[in-house]
Amino acid sequence: MTRRIVVLTAGLSQPSSTRLLADQLAAAVSSAVGGRGEAAEVEVVELRDLAQDLAATMATGGLPTPTLAAVRDRVSAADGVIAVTPVFTASYSGLFKMFIDALDTDALNGMPVLIAATAGTARHSLVLDHTMRPLFSYLRAVVVPTGVFAATEDFGSTGLTDRIHRAATEFAALVVAEPAAVGGFLGDPAPRRRSSGSTLSAPTPFAQLLSGHTGDPSGN
Repeated sequence: MTRRIVVLTAGLSQPSSTRLLADQLAAAVSSAVGGRGEAAEVEVVELRDLAQDLAATMATGGLPTPTLAAVRDRVSAADGVIAVTPVFTASYSGLFKMFIDALDTDALNGMPVLIAATAGTARHSLVLDHTMRPLFSYLRAVVVPTGVFAATEDFGSTGLTDRIHRAATEFAALVVAEPAAVGGFLGDPAPRRRSSGSTLSAPTPFAQLLSGHTGDPSGN
Protein backbone atom coordinates (compact mmCIF):
# COMPACT_ATOMS: atom_id res chain seq x y z
CA MET A 1 0.00 0.00 0.00
CA THR A 2 1.17 3.52 -0.75
CA ARG A 3 0.94 6.02 2.09
CA ARG A 4 0.46 9.67 1.18
CA ILE A 5 2.56 12.13 3.17
CA VAL A 6 2.14 15.90 2.90
CA VAL A 7 5.09 18.06 3.97
CA LEU A 8 4.23 21.65 4.96
CA THR A 9 7.27 23.93 4.91
CA ALA A 10 7.00 27.60 5.83
CA GLY A 11 10.45 28.83 4.88
CA LEU A 12 10.49 32.26 3.23
CA SER A 13 13.80 32.20 1.38
CA GLN A 14 14.80 29.90 -1.44
CA PRO A 15 16.68 27.81 -0.59
CA SER A 16 15.95 27.83 3.13
CA SER A 17 17.09 25.86 6.15
CA THR A 18 13.42 25.05 6.77
CA ARG A 19 13.10 23.36 3.38
CA LEU A 20 16.42 21.57 3.95
CA LEU A 21 15.12 20.10 7.21
CA ALA A 22 11.79 19.24 5.57
CA ASP A 23 13.58 17.32 2.80
CA GLN A 24 15.70 15.42 5.31
CA LEU A 25 12.61 14.45 7.30
CA ALA A 26 10.75 13.39 4.15
CA ALA A 27 13.65 11.17 3.06
CA ALA A 28 13.89 9.57 6.51
CA VAL A 29 10.13 8.97 6.64
CA SER A 30 10.15 7.40 3.16
CA SER A 31 12.88 5.00 4.31
CA ALA A 32 11.07 4.21 7.57
CA VAL A 33 7.77 3.51 5.79
CA GLY A 34 9.63 1.40 3.21
CA GLY A 35 11.22 -0.56 6.05
CA ARG A 36 7.71 -1.55 7.10
CA GLY A 37 6.98 -3.02 3.68
CA GLU A 38 4.98 -0.11 2.28
CA ALA A 39 5.67 2.83 -0.01
CA ALA A 40 5.48 6.54 0.73
CA GLU A 41 4.29 9.14 -1.75
CA VAL A 42 5.55 12.53 -0.53
CA GLU A 43 4.17 15.90 -1.59
CA VAL A 44 5.94 19.06 -0.45
CA VAL A 45 3.81 22.19 -0.06
CA GLU A 46 5.79 25.45 0.04
CA LEU A 47 3.54 27.77 2.02
CA ARG A 48 5.35 30.83 0.61
CA ASP A 49 3.75 29.99 -2.75
CA LEU A 50 0.32 30.23 -1.09
CA ALA A 51 0.87 33.60 0.59
CA GLN A 52 -1.43 35.54 -1.75
CA ASP A 53 -4.10 32.82 -1.59
CA LEU A 54 -3.96 32.82 2.21
CA ALA A 55 -4.25 36.61 2.35
CA ALA A 56 -7.21 36.55 -0.04
CA THR A 57 -8.88 33.83 2.01
CA MET A 58 -8.48 35.78 5.24
CA ALA A 59 -9.76 38.97 3.60
CA THR A 60 -12.93 37.24 2.38
CA GLY A 61 -13.93 35.76 5.72
CA GLY A 62 -12.39 32.36 5.15
CA LEU A 63 -13.62 31.61 1.62
CA PRO A 64 -10.65 29.73 0.10
CA THR A 65 -9.27 30.34 -3.36
CA PRO A 66 -9.39 27.32 -5.72
CA THR A 67 -5.65 26.78 -5.22
CA LEU A 68 -5.90 26.81 -1.43
CA ALA A 69 -9.02 24.62 -1.49
CA ALA A 70 -7.11 21.98 -3.50
CA VAL A 71 -4.23 22.01 -0.99
CA ARG A 72 -6.65 21.71 1.94
CA ASP A 73 -8.26 18.69 0.27
CA ARG A 74 -4.87 17.00 -0.12
CA VAL A 75 -3.90 17.69 3.48
CA SER A 76 -7.08 16.24 4.97
CA ALA A 77 -6.84 13.19 2.65
CA ALA A 78 -3.22 12.43 3.57
CA ASP A 79 -2.06 9.55 5.76
CA GLY A 80 0.30 11.83 7.64
CA VAL A 81 1.62 15.40 7.76
CA ILE A 82 5.13 16.71 8.39
CA ALA A 83 5.00 20.35 9.52
CA VAL A 84 8.15 22.49 9.50
CA THR A 85 8.34 26.19 10.34
CA PRO A 86 11.04 28.76 10.97
CA VAL A 87 10.93 30.44 14.38
CA PHE A 88 9.95 34.11 14.38
CA THR A 89 9.65 36.00 17.69
CA ALA A 90 9.82 32.79 19.75
CA SER A 91 6.96 31.11 17.87
CA TYR A 92 5.94 29.64 14.52
CA SER A 93 5.88 32.04 11.59
CA GLY A 94 2.83 34.09 10.70
CA LEU A 95 2.66 32.38 7.32
CA PHE A 96 2.57 28.97 9.00
CA LYS A 97 -0.21 30.09 11.37
CA MET A 98 -2.21 31.59 8.49
CA PHE A 99 -2.25 28.21 6.76
CA ILE A 100 -3.25 26.34 9.92
CA ASP A 101 -6.00 28.91 10.52
CA ALA A 102 -7.27 28.27 6.98
CA LEU A 103 -7.75 24.54 7.68
CA ASP A 104 -11.11 23.18 8.75
CA THR A 105 -11.24 22.32 12.45
CA ASP A 106 -11.87 18.68 11.45
CA ALA A 107 -9.10 18.55 8.83
CA LEU A 108 -6.56 16.73 11.02
CA ASN A 109 -8.70 14.43 13.17
CA GLY A 110 -6.49 11.51 14.18
CA MET A 111 -3.82 12.57 11.66
CA PRO A 112 -0.23 11.53 12.47
CA VAL A 113 1.83 14.74 12.54
CA LEU A 114 5.58 15.17 12.84
CA ILE A 115 6.52 18.67 14.04
CA ALA A 116 9.82 20.41 13.32
CA ALA A 117 11.29 23.89 13.44
CA THR A 118 14.44 25.81 12.50
CA ALA A 119 16.06 28.86 14.08
CA GLY A 120 19.36 30.66 14.27
CA THR A 121 19.94 29.67 17.89
CA ALA A 122 19.15 26.72 20.16
CA ARG A 123 17.45 29.11 22.61
CA HIS A 124 14.26 28.69 20.57
CA SER A 125 14.10 24.89 20.87
CA LEU A 126 11.13 24.97 23.26
CA VAL A 127 8.95 26.25 20.42
CA LEU A 128 8.10 22.63 19.58
CA ASP A 129 6.50 21.81 22.93
CA HIS A 130 5.23 25.27 23.89
CA THR A 131 3.57 26.33 20.63
CA MET A 132 3.50 23.65 17.91
CA ARG A 133 2.46 20.63 19.96
CA PRO A 134 -0.50 22.42 21.64
CA LEU A 135 -1.57 23.79 18.26
CA PHE A 136 -1.86 20.38 16.64
CA SER A 137 -3.29 18.78 19.76
CA TYR A 138 -6.08 21.35 19.63
CA LEU A 139 -6.84 20.12 16.10
CA ARG A 140 -7.00 16.53 17.44
CA ALA A 141 -3.94 15.40 15.48
CA VAL A 142 -1.69 12.65 16.82
CA VAL A 143 1.70 14.32 17.30
CA VAL A 144 4.71 11.99 17.43
CA PRO A 145 6.67 12.10 20.70
CA THR A 146 9.91 13.27 19.09
CA GLY A 147 9.91 16.75 17.58
CA VAL A 148 12.89 17.92 15.54
CA PHE A 149 14.47 21.32 16.18
CA ALA A 150 17.48 22.46 14.17
CA ALA A 151 19.54 25.53 14.96
CA THR A 152 21.95 26.74 12.31
CA GLU A 153 24.91 24.92 13.86
CA ASP A 154 22.97 21.62 14.06
CA PHE A 155 22.95 20.93 10.33
CA GLY A 156 25.38 18.17 9.50
CA SER A 157 25.65 17.03 13.11
CA THR A 158 25.15 13.47 14.29
CA GLY A 159 22.68 14.62 16.93
CA LEU A 160 20.31 16.12 14.35
CA THR A 161 20.54 13.02 12.17
CA ASP A 162 19.67 10.82 15.13
CA ARG A 163 16.64 12.96 16.04
CA ILE A 164 15.41 12.93 12.44
CA HIS A 165 15.60 9.14 12.26
CA ARG A 166 13.95 8.65 15.65
CA ALA A 167 11.09 10.97 14.75
CA ALA A 168 10.71 9.35 11.32
CA THR A 169 10.49 5.89 12.90
CA GLU A 170 7.77 7.01 15.33
CA PHE A 171 5.89 8.76 12.54
CA ALA A 172 6.07 5.77 10.19
CA ALA A 173 4.68 3.49 12.90
CA LEU A 174 1.60 5.70 13.17
CA VAL A 175 1.18 6.12 9.44
CA VAL A 176 1.13 2.40 8.66
CA ALA A 177 -0.69 1.34 11.84
CA GLU A 178 -3.66 -0.98 11.36
CA PRO A 179 -6.63 -1.39 13.75
CA ALA A 180 -5.71 -3.89 16.47
CA ALA A 181 -9.20 -5.10 17.39
CA VAL A 182 -9.91 -8.85 17.26
CA GLY A 183 -13.09 -10.14 15.62
CA GLY A 184 -15.83 -10.77 18.17
CA PHE A 185 -14.39 -8.40 20.74
CA LEU A 186 -14.91 -4.72 21.37
CA GLY A 187 -13.29 -2.82 18.52
CA ASP A 188 -11.65 0.56 18.47
CA PRO A 189 -14.09 3.48 18.30
CA ALA A 190 -14.58 4.87 14.82
CA PRO A 191 -12.22 7.80 14.25
CA ARG A 192 -13.81 11.19 13.88
CA ARG A 193 -14.32 11.97 10.21
CA ARG A 194 -11.93 14.42 8.58
CA SER A 195 -13.20 17.33 6.54
CA SER A 196 -11.15 19.75 4.47
CA GLY A 197 -13.95 22.33 4.63
CA SER A 198 -13.53 23.03 0.92
CA THR A 199 -16.80 21.42 -0.14
CA LEU A 200 -19.93 23.38 0.69
CA SER A 201 -23.11 21.49 1.46
CA ALA A 202 -26.08 21.91 -0.88
CA PRO A 203 -28.16 24.96 0.01
CA THR A 204 -31.67 24.44 1.37
CA PRO A 205 -34.26 25.41 -1.29
CA PHE A 206 -35.94 28.73 -0.51
CA ALA A 207 -39.40 27.17 -0.90
CA GLN A 208 -38.50 24.62 1.77
CA LEU A 209 -37.33 27.36 4.13
CA LEU A 210 -40.69 29.13 3.72
CA SER A 211 -42.86 26.02 3.88
CA GLY A 212 -45.61 26.41 6.46
CA HIS A 213 -45.01 30.13 6.79
CA THR A 214 -48.30 32.02 6.36
CA GLY A 215 -46.90 35.50 6.41
CA ASP A 216 -48.90 36.39 9.50
CA PRO A 217 -46.43 38.12 11.91
CA SER A 218 -48.47 36.82 14.87
CA GLY A 219 -47.63 33.25 13.84
CA ASN A 220 -51.33 32.29 13.36
